[in-house]
Amino acid sequence: MSRHKLVKNLDLDEVLDDYDGGLDEDVDEELAPEDREHLRRGTEEVRQTLGADFNTSNREIEDTLYYYYYDVPKTVNYLLSKWSIQRYFRAPLTWKDQKANTGSKKSKKKATEPKADGKAQTAARKKENRKSQNEETATSSGSLLESLAAGSTKTHHPGPASIAKSQEAEGLGRSSKKQAKGQPYQESQGRPTPASSRPALGEGSEESAVSQLGDLKIQPAPTGSPSGFATAILGLEKNRPCFSRTPAVPGMPFTIQNVANSKAFTGPSPDDVVLKAQSSSKGAKPAPKKSEKNAEEESEHLNGHLKTLSIGDENAKPKSKLLNVTAEHAKAKLKKSANFVVIGHVDAGKSTLMGRLLHDLQSVDQRTIDKYRKESGRLGKASFALAWVLDQGTEERERGVTIDIANFQFETETTKFTILDAPGHQDFVPNMIAGASQADFAILVIDASTGGFESGLKGQTKEHALLVRSMGVQRVIVAINKLDAVQWSQDRFDEISQQILAFLTTAGFMPKNLAFVPCSGLAGGNVVHKATDSLASWYTGEPLLSLLEDYEPTERAIEKPLRLTTDDVFRGGVQNSLSVSGRLDAGTLQTGESLLIAPVSHTATIKGIEVNAEPFDWAVAGQNVILHLADVDPKHLRPGDVLCSPSSPIQSIKSFAVKLLAFEHIMPMHCEVHRGRTHAPGKIAKLTALLDKGSGARLKGKKPRLIQPGSVAEVLVEMEEAQPLETGNRVILREGGVTIGAGLIK
Repeated sequence: MSRHKLVKNLDLDEVLDDYDGGLDEDVDEELAPEDREHLRRGTEEVRQTLGADFNTSNREIEDTLYYYYYDVPKTVNYLLSKWSIQRYFRAPLTWKDQKANTGSKKSKKKATEPKADGKAQTAARKKENRKSQNEETATSSGSLLESLAAGSTKTHHPGPASIAKSQEAEGLGRSSKKQAKGQPYQESQGRPTPASSRPALGEGSEESAVSQLGDLKIQPAPTGSPSGFATAILGLEKNRPCFSRTPAVPGMPFTIQNVANSKAFTGPSPDDVVLKAQSSSKGAKPAPKKSEKNAEEESEHLNGHLKTLSIGDENAKPKSKLLNVTAEHAKAKLKKSANFVVIGHVDAGKSTLMGRLLHDLQSVDQRTIDKYRKESGRLGKASFALAWVLDQGTEERERGVTIDIANFQFETETTKFTILDAPGHQDFVPNMIAGASQADFAILVIDASTGGFESGLKGQTKEHALLVRSMGVQRVIVAINKLDAVQWSQDRFDEISQQILAFLTTAGFMPKNLAFVPCSGLAGGNVVHKATDSLASWYTGEPLLSLLEDYEPTERAIEKPLRLTTDDVFRGGVQNSLSVSGRLDAGTLQTGESLLIAPVSHTATIKGIEVNAEPFDWAVAGQNVILHLADVDPKHLRPGDVLCSPSSPIQSIKSFAVKLLAFEHIMPMHCEVHRGRTHAPGKIAKLTALLDKGSGARLKGKKPRLIQPGSVAEVLVEMEEAQPLETGNRVILREGGVTIGAGLIK
């Protein structure tokens, strides 16, 4: 299915309702046996790698293995990193131990420090400490300069423990008294104990906890003293305080006024001197300075250009490369391509059969199929999981029937295929007509179960076969499905084959263009691989995929004027405000080419081309394309319009004569004209003549008043509005939800 249809049918409400914010609890119950085996082996390997002392649960190991797609090394690395983080934040000391250590430091300090004799002694002691600190700083600065002069290149990066020791030796750390009152926890091993390890207020005495919290004081942020290099080169003050007197806000440690030799940067740099000398030696002249007037003129010129610039102009007109598309197509040597429509009665298993084909070709991965099985099981339709590959609409999945044409591309070694899965219900025959109009050949799916074939023969099986024949399809593969339900009975297969062969030959199909294959879409027998059931050993022919690859491509109308019937109109992205999709019926096109839209007679320019979801500069007849258009308003385009070349436009007409094959009794009556996505009301105004089935010549006699079913006649059809039709187009006439005839415009 194309990308825009996927987005259009996406039901976000259902997705959000199903999502509960985490993994499903019953994920283990729905794991495949091979997944369970992978989890078991992976858990054993992880256990052996981590060792018996590593404390973790099997559930955690399995979840990690499932997340990393059973990658044991990644699982081990994740568990080890998680364990190291938990260990890093684990508290080394309890609250009581911290309190005891703080109390012991208090007692030691009280025993060793002399009693204060007043404010004078305290001030003298502070002055003496500051003096000793400045002397140590000067000493360290001198030693650093000596080491720099000696050419020492060895550097040492102190760890957290050495930093703490140096701060304690220089008097930079807090005193034990301040730490006990101002810190609810102490620093240990270079990192703080996390708040998660602190006791709650309910532990111990509530009064003591409140008193301790009440003594908290915010201390000024510590700042390191300037290094010796900075002191010598930048001329910083040596008597720099250890603690900042302002709040801990990051700022510049010095300004340009503090630089000792700031005049050294006023003159030219050594590089400038060298470059100037080199230029003068080579005789180069310096660039003349621009005057203020020239600078203003240049600025105005640039501003004028900036005003005309625009970012992401989605209507920018592209330039054509003037390619010879026919020669480019012959040079490219692309794979042969084919479109086939899947038709048949409702519940014949068309979508399931195509889902099995795509799954066995690995065009759809197993995880997606498992997801569909789980979601369809919730709705009580577990057997519809493969059908959901093509049935993407919410209504289609809830009702269990295909409503609109589903597109899906896949390729084999020899051919690129496009599946057109048509609805089988009689209410959606117009959608089936739109899909069949793009097909090169058809797959007719028959339900072989008891009573299934007989009900389908009275239902849509015959009508679908007649419609595809009327639209020019000549090759049909008859897939007799659900044979596993009747134990792969050969008699049942022969009975159905004989009846369908007789009907199709009567409808105008040649026997050489018909092929029959027994298969089972649900079990997968004879779809991509031969059936492994011993009951199906009687069939020695090829599976369905081999019959598809035997298709011989028909000759494309590349040399005819451009004709493209639009299948859908949508917004193709942020840069493409208007895009159309469809099958190129005739002619060629390329990027930058102008197109005429019929019947509104507006022009558009091709901004970009995608062929089978890949960007191309050109496209030819028979390819499924997406065109990104410019220079046209979206209100002038709708599904069913025809894009053509302005030099060879298609005419829009209100009446036409058609050579008609009658499916029901036909008389002058109202009807609907169907061609692709076009549904136009009209009427059969006149029965012109009866025609011979073999030669097509008019039969002698009076003008007919009534056309019998199965007869061929020429009639005049009139429409209420003009539609883009021309000679050779195939149309379908319906009335009251019933197909009354199909024919070719004369």
